[in-house]
Amino acid sequence: MVKLRHFDKFETARFVTFSCYHRYRLFYGDYIYELFLRHLEQFRQRYDIQLLGYVVMPHHVHLVLNPKYEIALGRAIGFLKARFAYEIIQQWKGRGLRTLNWLRTMRDGKEIINFWQKRCYDHNCRTLATVREKINYCHMNPVRAGLVSDPDEWRWSSYRWYQGIRDSIVIVDEVDLS
Repeated sequence: MVKLRHFDKFETARFVTFSCYHRYRLFYGDYIYELFLRHLEQFRQRYDIQLLGYVVMPHHVHLVLNPKYEIALGRAIGFLKARFAYEIIQQWKGRGLRTLNWLRTMRDGKEIINFWQKRCYDHNCRTLATVREKINYCHMNPVRAGLVSDPDEWRWSSYRWYQGIRDSIVIVDEVDLS
């Protein structure tokens, strides 16, 4: 398998994508989306990262980030994924959900439960036009997927923030999209 190389270029916005294990639709209830957004806001604060845009879909997440300081973004994303996964899996264990059976695997002789696929995929946004393109891509993703007819209907993205509706747990560092 080819190992993807990551280039952490300081002061460059990044478009990051990560998926649920086997692309299962693990975001199936409001409480799961809300929990992820709480973790995303904690991540934004902990790493002092500008969050320019995002969308949380049933089986993947897109983020447009701009780190203020030089950080290993892959590790930071790994921290976000691990913290969220631990909390939601503990909740599911407490409820005895059968969903956990799909997520079990063996690694080094030990059973583990996966919420996420390994790694993340990222793209350096070298221009403001590319940043705008990726934010708009996030906002239109639920429409293209047939989940809603208008991006305003999808509560799990930064679209409403850009429309002046500040009902999200997550603070967005706006970019002029015009």
